[in-house]
Amino acid sequence: MRVALAQDWLVRYAGSERVFEALREIYPEAPVYTTILEPERMPPTLRSAETSFIQWLPGSHSHHEWFVPLMPLAWRRTKLPAELDLVISSSHCCAKAVRPPAGVPHICYCHTPIRYAWDFETERQRFPAPLRPIARVMMAWFRHWDRAVSPRVTRFVANSSAVKQRIELYYGRDAEIVHPPVRTEFFTPEGERGERFLFVGRLTGYKRPDLVVEAFAELPFEIDIVGRGQQLEPLRRRATANVHFIEQVSDEDLRALYRRAKALVYPIEEDFGIVMAEATACGTPVIGLARGGASDIVEPGVSGWLLENQDIGELRSVVRRAAREELDPAPIRAGAERFSFQRFRAAMCEVVEAVVGNTGISGRSG
Repeated sequence: MRVALAQDWLVRYAGSERVFEALREIYPEAPVYTTILEPERMPPTLRSAETSFIQWLPGSHSHHEWFVPLMPLAWRRTKLPAELDLVISSSHCCAKAVRPPAGVPHICYCHTPIRYAWDFETERQRFPAPLRPIARVMMAWFRHWDRAVSPRVTRFVANSSAVKQRIELYYGRDAEIVHPPVRTEFFTPEGERGERFLFVGRLTGYKRPDLVVEAFAELPFEIDIVGRGQQLEPLRRRATANVHFIEQVSDEDLRALYRRAKALVYPIEEDFGIVMAEATACGTPVIGLARGGASDIVEPGVSGWLLENQDIGELRSVVRRAAREELDPAPIRAGAERFSFQRFRAAMCEVVEAVVGNTGISGRSG
């Protein structure tokens, strides 16, 4: 099957890039298109992606978000092969604007409608302070543009129930839910669970590590905080002795931390939240926020506990509850099987078959 794949950018290996790698695994012969590529940070299957003119602009690799205003033009200038059966975009920004050849269907795996535009106040810290007034005006234009290009998509696929709702709200379109793939064959339960809690994520304002550090300042429990970011040093200065920072870990070490953790503390509104899914695959319960992807991952009383708000007092109360309650790891792990690569592949192939209308072609993986 002749498929082309498009991704917003490939500058760091995180959640959307893992999904895109999984799509390339399903269609290994598909050409790959993006705006900016850091090949040394990508798996081998993504290093040959074709890039846009933004690739060569100074600062685009270190501050890709500053170049978002140029991305509609970059995708407008992206030329796909004429002989295609299908285009699949992986988009949380502008890749949905890729232009398929006439008559070729386009499936957009949407991680979220562009946050820079639709939730600017949350995202504004990504822009330098002097540029924020200009960025606010630009993002108002982007909302109009983003809605205007959404009809280029034949079928939307959402990574969670929350994103499905945003697609309906902002684009007036329905979407099927296909959860991102998690390495459930790697992240597995093993050994004895310990008494320390765990946080995993970039140490930025959006991830709310400050809330975790402040909550544990008044708790008798220890927590490991895994991650790096602009808040690392300020958090170190504020942290009490029961908070331990680990800047970088291997996949094996991360798995060991998941397996030993009393619970993952993750009071973040994520579009999906692969970290939470990885923890549950290890049989580890999650303290999540009752918004965003956690609602799809955490079943209260079975695989964890949900916070109603990002409130320090409520978080402390739920951590104390998690410390005294023992949840059975078997149903936690069983729930995580929904996020296996095999489930992702089967669900995406079903979408492709429905859109392309030819089971014999779309069922092949190349």
